[in-house]
Amino acid sequence: MARSATAQRTKKAAMTTLGDDVRVGIYVRRSTDDEHQPYSIEAQDTRLDAYIGSQPGWRLVARFPDDASGASTKRDGLGKAMAAARAGLIDVLLVYRVDRFSRNLRDMVMLLDELDSAGVVFRSATEPFDTSTPMGRMLVQMLGMFAQFERDTIIDRVIAGMERKAAKGKWKGGKRPFGYQVDKTTHTLIVDEHEAAIVRLIFDLYTRNRLGSRAIAKVLNNRGHRTSSGGTWSGYQVIRALNNRVYLGELTFRENTVTDTHDAIIDPKLWEQAQDILDARGESHAHRAASSSDYVLTGRLRCPKCGKAMIGTRATGRNKTYRYYTCWNLARYDASKCDFKRLNADEVDVAILDALATFYRTRHDLIHDAITAGQAQHRAAHADRHAELATVDNEITKTSQAIDRYLAAFERGTMDEDLVANRLAELRTKTKQLHIRHDELTLALDDEPTAPEPATLTAVADRITEIITSGSHNQIKALLVLQRHLLDL
Repeated sequence: MARSATAQRTKKAAMTTLGDDVRVGIYVRRSTDDEHQPYSIEAQDTRLDAYIGSQPGWRLVARFPDDASGASTKRDGLGKAMAAARAGLIDVLLVYRVDRFSRNLRDMVMLLDELDSAGVVFRSATEPFDTSTPMGRMLVQMLGMFAQFERDTIIDRVIAGMERKAAKGKWKGGKRPFGYQVDKTTHTLIVDEHEAAIVRLIFDLYTRNRLGSRAIAKVLNNRGHRTSSGGTWSGYQVIRALNNRVYLGELTFRENTVTDTHDAIIDPKLWEQAQDILDARGESHAHRAASSSDYVLTGRLRCPKCGKAMIGTRATGRNKTYRYYTCWNLARYDASKCDFKRLNADEVDVAILDALATFYRTRHDLIHDAITAGQAQHRAAHADRHAELATVDNEITKTSQAIDRYLAAFERGTMDEDLVANRLAELRTKTKQLHIRHDELTLALDDEPTAPEPATLTAVADRITEIITSGSHNQIKALLVLQRHLLDL
């Protein structure tokens, strides 16, 4: 309630004047393509420090850096900046440019609304506006719109360039397919006869000798053949080669296929034979794409023997397809890398999801203990800060009382005016320094874990049960990702 009232007072003040003592938080972000832009973290810091120094009464209390794309709001520094705003620890959030804050218009509007609700003014050091005025709010949204337009235009140009190349039968870029080289003049694929012979060998061993993908990889490695990167072959790479339509002389980009773009390595008849065997063994791309979302724990289980991720695999029987979680080393290579047995995916999924729902419904004691331990750990790690904060609070109180005594003495006429003025100036300087340190300590201590109410845990358990019983595979996966994130915290 107190925080809300403080935010409303701050908001009211922000809409008129920022006053004589303005607490400023700066947000700086290095773009993921910063080598092409003059907005390094250091350059932003220098410009923002100079800007703060030019504003009367402004003081820097917090800095929030990020090294991430502005296309998403999932950034650590941005999250801390917004948390500081909600906690009433800053009066102004200052950025170098609007596009450092966000390149997405919807996100920009949402973030500005949140700052507005917290009573925090948003300003840019290089663009002439601020959100304490209606005009400034309109301008910042317009600039956010142009930032998103610029980003979308760049993406469209890149994709359009790839589409034009693909339509003309040219290689669109990226890692070349094994068996071909890229002609740098014409940007077309030309057959590498040495590698093409290995591609033909793969198809021959698979269709005529009926060897499996791992057996073929072993043959290639034993004969000294290597991939385009110089590594050894794996069953996974063999399957990729068998599924790659580039060997028919085709190029596909965004569901658009152009034929006869380059010389084929595999003739259509041999290709069809390979596809029939892939379908029968459940190893074609179509089979893998259809079942990829069925394994909700893929990558979240670790092999007890080698530590690699367990991934979803299948085996096709006469009347049924069997689902397993298999060690990545075993699935990609063979038992020489890891021989841990496969786990029945149906049984593992049911066991894990049931345990998750039961935990949130019945083990409130463990959740409470975990939060208590987290709070204790947080307080122990910040014990010195807590002690200093208590000292600073005490000093602020004593200084305020001293100011009151000097003012009272002056009003009674028992103290000289010059003496009072000098002493009050010293005390006010001390008070300002104490408040700066108080804000710094409060910001550092603001992230202490808090215990949820029992009703909240019950609601969480109900929602988990609902997702498990009637949710989609993607919803269940998202639930498990969230749970993993909470465990990491």
